[in-house]
Amino acid sequence: MNDTQIRLVQRSFAQVQPIAADAARLFYRRLFELDPDLRPLFRHDLEAQGDKLMAMLGRVIGSLEQLEGLAGALRGLGERHTAYGVQPRHYRTVGEALLWTLEQGLGDAFTPEVAAAWRAAYRRISDLMTVQGTLEPVVPRGLR
Repeated sequence: MNDTQIRLVQRSFAQVQPIAADAARLFYRRLFELDPDLRPLFRHDLEAQGDKLMAMLGRVIGSLEQLEGLAGALRGLGERHTAYGVQPRHYRTVGEALLWTLEQGLGDAFTPEVAAAWRAAYRRISDLMTVQGTLEPVVPRGLR
């Protein structure tokens, strides 16, 4: 990721933060539309899970300039997700749901440049969460 992409991701996330609860609901709705088999992995309160998701995203997005400093925490998060039953292929679906959610929340501000910056950020984050770092690139439907 370059500095311009980092700024685009951080600015666009700041625009979504005021609607974080709605964005989280949109995210999980879209995630389960894309892959209903993921629903059983989320046994707990989705509202609380959404709060955790947005808080984690905020922390990571705020640290994009020094993402390596979060590498251990992200790897630990990835290991916990693996223990919950998350498989490498699920990261692509999560990325698609995330980018779709951002598109919905940002509207016209979700430009091709913003989309590309988020794809790069998600790729970097998901690589740090997985030992292999061999995930397929995330290209959301409608932006191919």
